[in-house]
Amino acid sequence: MKKYQIAVVNGDGIGHEIVPMAEQVLQAVAAKHDFSVESTTFPFGAGYYLEHGDFMAPDGLEILKGFDAILFGAVGLPAVDDTLPFKLFTNKVRTAFKQYVNYRPVKLLDGVKSPLGTKTQKDIDFVVVRENNEGEFVQNGRQMYPDEPFGFATDTSLFTRVGVERIAHYSFKLARKRRKKVTNVTKSNTMINTLAYWDRVIGEVAEQYPDVEYHKMYIDAATANFVLHPEYFDVVLTTNMLGDILSDLGGAIMGSLGFGPSGNLNPENTFPSMFEPIHGSAPDIAGRGVANPIGQIWSVAIMLDHLGEEQAATAIVKAINRTTAAGILTKDVGGSYSTQDIARAIIENL
Repeated sequence: MKKYQIAVVNGDGIGHEIVPMAEQVLQAVAAKHDFSVESTTFPFGAGYYLEHGDFMAPDGLEILKGFDAILFGAVGLPAVDDTLPFKLFTNKVRTAFKQYVNYRPVKLLDGVKSPLGTKTQKDIDFVVVRENNEGEFVQNGRQMYPDEPFGFATDTSLFTRVGVERIAHYSFKLARKRRKKVTNVTKSNTMINTLAYWDRVIGEVAEQYPDVEYHKMYIDAATANFVLHPEYFDVVLTTNMLGDILSDLGGAIMGSLGFGPSGNLNPENTFPSMFEPIHGSAPDIAGRGVANPIGQIWSVAIMLDHLGEEQAATAIVKAINRTTAAGILTKDVGGSYSTQDIARAIIENL
């Protein structure tokens, strides 16, 4: 029997409620699909920072490196500077483990009505592929004399040929498994160096996939079309910052950010990948049992698919859809069911 070692990081806020529910689903699906999971929980996050002065142990990366995958909730607390979670945990893991793909599906679930009243499941079914290690989020900048009249600040985006090529190849290969369409979302008409280079390299890669339809769309038009014409999209390939924003909009058109899953992928499996919902730690609703765990549970499905357990991954997604189709929903989408109720229903529907 195949056995997987999973590192679990609840993080902060609702992470302590939704990650354990996802673990229960993971154990249930493992029992049905002839593999086992051994999980080890680590207390890393903003709460850990308040006690120890950092978001993880000094050897935290070395510890996490030994696992097959990382199941992660969300980090951040009101008492901690909100610039630190990305710098000291999320981005630290993503870059150290070369998780250069951020995979975020946008798909309307059974029985859920999108805020886009006329759009159906046929219309809302695409994937945002966000470049995850470079671009606008490399934090390559500084502030000089911030309190002076002549103070200034800079942030310099970084785009390398190898970085753009690898995310482009991933996107075109993914499109071949879906509806064979890639839309490059860019802003090269104003970012005339970085994003013009991004477009150029993606265009060169596109020529190697003549069977995949390729389009370029500026971010302002893409934002409008996510709302007006989500059916235009299949695989959306975009940069670190643009992808961060667009995928939250994708969660919104699904009905709730609570539905949104993601995977921070190292496609070559030279390091573990990390799986998390797209939303934050939501400390304002923590401890009340009302958090939507579906994005976290769906992230488990993405994790299993990445690990090669495709049947188990499919079973989870089907069970999620059976649950939502029955109207078993949390407060964020007009339901009255608790976090635990949702997990229990999904396990029953497996």
